[in-house]
Amino acid sequence: MTGLPAYRVWALPGIPEVRTGDDIAKLIASAATADGLPGLADGDVLMVTSKILSKAEGRVVRADDREAAIDAEAVRVVARRGPLRIVENRLGLVMAAAGVDASNTPAGTVLLLPEDPDASARRIRTGLRDTLGVNVGVVVTDTFGRPWRSGLTDVAIGAAGVRVLDDLRGGTDAHGNPLSATVVATADELAAAGDLVKGKAAGLPVAVVRGLSHVVVPDGGAGVAGAGDGGDGAGGADEGARALVRDAADDMFRLGTSEAVREAVTLRRTVREFTDDPVDGGAVRRAVAAAVTAPAPHHTTPWRFVLLESAESRVRLLDAMRDAWIADLRGDGFTEENIARRVRRGDVLRKAPYLVVPCLVMDGSHTYPDARRNASEREMFVVAAGAGVQNFLVALAGERLGSAWVSSTMFCRDVVRDVLGLPADWDPMGAVAVGRAAVAPPSRAARDADAFVTVR
Repeated sequence: MTGLPAYRVWALPGIPEVRTGDDIAKLIASAATADGLPGLADGDVLMVTSKILSKAEGRVVRADDREAAIDAEAVRVVARRGPLRIVENRLGLVMAAAGVDASNTPAGTVLLLPEDPDASARRIRTGLRDTLGVNVGVVVTDTFGRPWRSGLTDVAIGAAGVRVLDDLRGGTDAHGNPLSATVVATADELAAAGDLVKGKAAGLPVAVVRGLSHVVVPDGGAGVAGAGDGGDGAGGADEGARALVRDAADDMFRLGTSEAVREAVTLRRTVREFTDDPVDGGAVRRAVAAAVTAPAPHHTTPWRFVLLESAESRVRLLDAMRDAWIADLRGDGFTEENIARRVRRGDVLRKAPYLVVPCLVMDGSHTYPDARRNASEREMFVVAAGAGVQNFLVALAGERLGSAWVSSTMFCRDVVRDVLGLPADWDPMGAVAVGRAAVAPPSRAARDADAFVTVR
């Protein structure tokens, strides 16, 4: 079986209880050179549990209230369910409780993650090179849960001298098919391999992997291997495990369910300047699917959404609406200068690459003998239409699409119905401009919810 790809992994015994100020590299060197052990060699990779680094670096803090420690380490709540919080910590890691650990530490204290796990890994690597003369890789590990998967595993939160990612994009598989999305998290795979022998409660915080020297880079080498460089890396500084943290812009699962809803509501801001980027009709239809889940009276479905996907249909509608508006303003006695200024303010719809006209239908409404009850019946349907449009706007924000809900079609409903060929009982309820925001909406002062609440 010689010649087949293989590696060995073993836990390193003899690491004593770590205390503040201990030199982890010296402790590892001493343990690795004990009698009966294979020692360390060039190309080995060490997996070092973050807890011993936290202890050595004085990251043990008095905290009778663990929640307060989590608050101090967290920068963003990703998801919350009961007392459990998944948060992004100051290192950019998304994990339970910000990595604050109350195990393997005296009562009344908690362990925080190392201040800079990549720097910790570099110190260990340098220390082992100086002490034993070996070029090894170092991976600092911590325990993570994972979306969609039960159980825990160790992952890399710090690294030095290791190709943390193996970028295979641009290569081909065994059948010659191009690889367009394959980036292997090598450092995480190493961390998981080491965890198999370290164990969670065995008092073995360090593991050694031998036989994978190709993942260890020379001093000053790069931490990411690419398909186009033959595995030699691209040169430059060691990137460390920070390269494993996905950028926010590329993270499709950045929030938990309730947090995603709240962020989408917050993101729903009126956009008045759009880029020329085309709008995905599928995204708009998904937003319509969210819209029609709104509450409505009598189990009715009072919403209809007219999607103006062609430039011709948008221009034809907006030209007809403009002419009707100008005629109304002239009839109201406005000067030509005032009319021109008002028409320019309404140009937000012309700047959008996509328009939607939400309509109200009264199918299923009740008719009563007196006008008061009939007016209330219509009000119920109008409220339901507004709820549907709000759902629609929030869902668009969740698709990272900007919008502006403009009331103009309500002032010329006959014109809109005629231009768009709509049934006589469809009432246009404004128009929604849809597109990607050209500039971020200006900041808005937070509103105190208590100012809008009355309790009886």
